[in-house]
Amino acid sequence: MQPVDELHQINAAAPRPDILYLRGGEALSLQLQPGDSVTVRDEQGGQACDIALDGATPHRVFDVSAPGSSYDLVADTLQTLVIAAPGAPMLPHEQNPPTDLRLEIFRRAKVLPAPLAPVKAEILVRAATAESYIVQAGDYIQIIDLDGQQCSDFLAFDLAAPQHGLDATATRTLGGRIYPGPGLHAKFFDDRMLPFVEVIRDTCGRHDTFAFACSAKSYDDAGYPGHANCSDNFNDVLAPHGIASRIAWPAINFFYNTQVAPCGTITADESWSRPGDYVLLRAMRDLICANSSCADDVFTTNGYNPTDILVRVYNGSESFSKGIAQRMTADAEPRLTRESGFYPATSALTRHFIESNGFWLPDFFTAGGAVAEYAACREGVALIDLSMLRKFEVTGPDAENLLALALTRNVRKLSIGQVVYTAVCYEHGGMIDDGTVMRLGPNNFRFICGSDYTGVWLRELAAKHELRAFVRSSTDQLHNVSLQGPRSRALLAPLIFTPPAQASIAELKWFRFTIGRLGGPEGIPLVVSRTGYTGELGYEIWVHPSNAVALWNALTQAGAVPMGLAALDMLRIEAGLILAGREFSDETDPYEAGIGFAVADRDEDFIGRDALRRRAANPLRKLVGLVIEAGEAVNHGDCVHVGRAQIGVVTSAMRSPVLHQSIALARIDAHYAALGTAVEIGKLDGQQRRLQATVVRFPHYDPDKTRVRS
Repeated sequence: MQPVDELHQINAAAPRPDILYLRGGEALSLQLQPGDSVTVRDEQGGQACDIALDGATPHRVFDVSAPGSSYDLVADTLQTLVIAAPGAPMLPHEQNPPTDLRLEIFRRAKVLPAPLAPVKAEILVRAATAESYIVQAGDYIQIIDLDGQQCSDFLAFDLAAPQHGLDATATRTLGGRIYPGPGLHAKFFDDRMLPFVEVIRDTCGRHDTFAFACSAKSYDDAGYPGHANCSDNFNDVLAPHGIASRIAWPAINFFYNTQVAPCGTITADESWSRPGDYVLLRAMRDLICANSSCADDVFTTNGYNPTDILVRVYNGSESFSKGIAQRMTADAEPRLTRESGFYPATSALTRHFIESNGFWLPDFFTAGGAVAEYAACREGVALIDLSMLRKFEVTGPDAENLLALALTRNVRKLSIGQVVYTAVCYEHGGMIDDGTVMRLGPNNFRFICGSDYTGVWLRELAAKHELRAFVRSSTDQLHNVSLQGPRSRALLAPLIFTPPAQASIAELKWFRFTIGRLGGPEGIPLVVSRTGYTGELGYEIWVHPSNAVALWNALTQAGAVPMGLAALDMLRIEAGLILAGREFSDETDPYEAGIGFAVADRDEDFIGRDALRRRAANPLRKLVGLVIEAGEAVNHGDCVHVGRAQIGVVTSAMRSPVLHQSIALARIDAHYAALGTAVEIGKLDGQQRRLQATVVRFPHYDPDKTRVRS
């Protein structure tokens, strides 16, 4: 159970529902007051749901439900509601994942968010005021925006030496970034460059770390003399601690939506934060802390409506996962960064993890580093955790019709056991995602891609066209590693048992998959596909998270070298493989992204077909390979010029260890895309300094893909 209790009544009725997600295979309990109502919604379809009130026998309200089905209930007395989303772990070759249920809770009286753990101290900062408090080293500080779009300035001082406080300049300089992010080095420092607090969690993602808290002068200059302000409020609550007042306090302003424009101007707009968003910090020394609820009702900062901020302090003996939040859609839950099933094994080998699409994954391993890992993949065999890929089980009588409509590739030609690479586009031809599709049966597909939104898009498309198809997320049921390199087949073949009806590893062809087990007919169930993202011979292995460590250990004990994302990025650039946010976006079509081969020439209509035909006939931009003559570092976003005119932009770049030169992928004007065209890459302001480059064939490494087909 995941109890949601200790609900504290405040203020008036809630203006919007509380949104919770019940994970497939789990259960939770809710305490309801008279008049509270709950809507249970099965967004993905096919997920059973059981409910019980006040300990009564559970009854099933969903079974094989259609996507979007809902069930409503209203509490007539003080009641405890238990909701379950039953489901067993999914085997890799099955397509019955337990999926999430969305709970929309409408409360007659507003309540505070449930605490993360037993609360040591709780401070309610009323709108347009400030409060101070003392925190011991090791304790956690949770700063919560109760109603959304409300900024909270944060100050901290050394309890033993209050003259030393948080310093935004030191923090930015040592951290090398504008905004905080959880994990290693995500700390705030004082003027002595000593760490004060570490960011553990952040569900908002946009904060101000370089400006003053609002002051009397800011309102005087705007024509509002005498307006309440955060700096004066801080002076009032810090005076009892012997901290001298200031006209304006340099603060860390959580939830304040400011950013630096390319020209250097600091801009501001309404806060990004939503009701219940929070930042969780850990004190690294005994501190005097202060939080404000920003008093600004003059500008857009707080949506013209200052509201309360809640601060909770938790004991340092508690343990909280680190993470930043991602939302699938604008109204979805903020889901914190999670660990893959391989994390217990990989974390024993490195502390260098980065956030990748909602997962903590190794950037590189301590034993060798990125270049050594790259070499292991090019010369031997390397192993990488790619569990951040999104997996969707697409089933039902209209599953093929749905994918034929949604994808640029013709899935009707796909045989059982085959895999195909494809793009997903909007009507105007811009790309939503790219990915691979497996065909597991006549009406059974698995789509593996990069974005959670792709699942939402497919479900919306099915509903719009009245197609009988389920699109259910199996991301949390299927974690995966990629085994890549010229020795991958020799290493993997002896480890995998496949039944007679399935292809053996030795027989498995490129873009095919097989179903087998690790070690023998009673071993761990697996799906193995001959696919990858390196340009080398390789395989991807799909397993339930509960068996992930055993798989990792078997592969590394057989000789696979652990590899992180830094080396993978080098490999995929050399191999000319594209990445979302670099080579493509919703403003880029598949031709401009260099994957025009993934657009089938077929008469059957599909989303974006007509727009893609027009774009293909009249290309404006093209993805090309560049070789940089000087061998100097080139970066994503560097401008590409012919003379004074900018004609494109570098999308990805690297110093190639095997080619011994700097190379890049760039999207440039189609007029200059011919092989051998001389271009220049602009540094500094794009004009003062130029690096000579030449348009070349790509992939830069093994352009005929002989190694991956070997």
